[in-house]
Amino acid sequence: MTDHSLVFRAHRGNRVENRSISVDSAIIAGWTGRDPVAREKHIAELEALGVARPASTPIYYRVSRTLLTTADRIEVVGENSSGEVEFVLICDGGRLWLGAGSDHTDRKVETYNITVSKQLCEKPMAPDLWDFEEVAGHFDSLQLRSWIQEDGEQRLYQEGSVAAILSPDAIIAGYNPGGELHEGSAMFCGTLAAKGVIRPSRRFSFELSDPVLGRRIAHSYDVVALPIVS
Repeated sequence: MTDHSLVFRAHRGNRVENRSISVDSAIIAGWTGRDPVAREKHIAELEALGVARPASTPIYYRVSRTLLTTADRIEVVGENSSGEVEFVLICDGGRLWLGAGSDHTDRKVETYNITVSKQLCEKPMAPDLWDFEEVAGHFDSLQLRSWIQEDGEQRLYQEGSVAAILSPDAIIAGYNPGGELHEGSAMFCGTLAAKGVIRPSRRFSFELSDPVLGRRIAHSYDVVALPIVS
């Protein structure tokens, strides 16, 4: 199997090291909202748009590990894709690391096959990781935000606490009843509702912030739409 490695700045205590992580598997966890009433409402809203009801909640989509990237530019086909900020868990060296990424997805394809839509776009990640143990005690205080470029301005697109999403332990246990993320696995763990309708943007920015320790993980990337030729 060909190696797919990404280099991150790994933060642990007062130390920061460049860490090359070989990703063996990539998982996108969906429908991970902590409030079952809100989750059901969102499922019904998407059903009305033609997106099929998930077979279970949460649900886990396997995608190619080569889709994960820390680049600041991705290329997509057509104008129907958009990003969404998520916290990301990675197991490397027997340790759990926390990062941030965007589950960039083709929304048109999503209406008829969610699994395929997840596979069509690269999954940008911020190039920084935190030692999960350092945030575990105050995890629910962490905040997710994203911004899009619209009408020449940067506009807030998503904002909220990770407390709206199932805990990392619960998300991992739903995928692996043994309760641990396997070595070399990267898991995107769910997102927040958009402010307004879900819509594309030529630039997407996102962050995971920790108000307790006063730090943040952030990244931005450009979206280049390739033409659809029939």
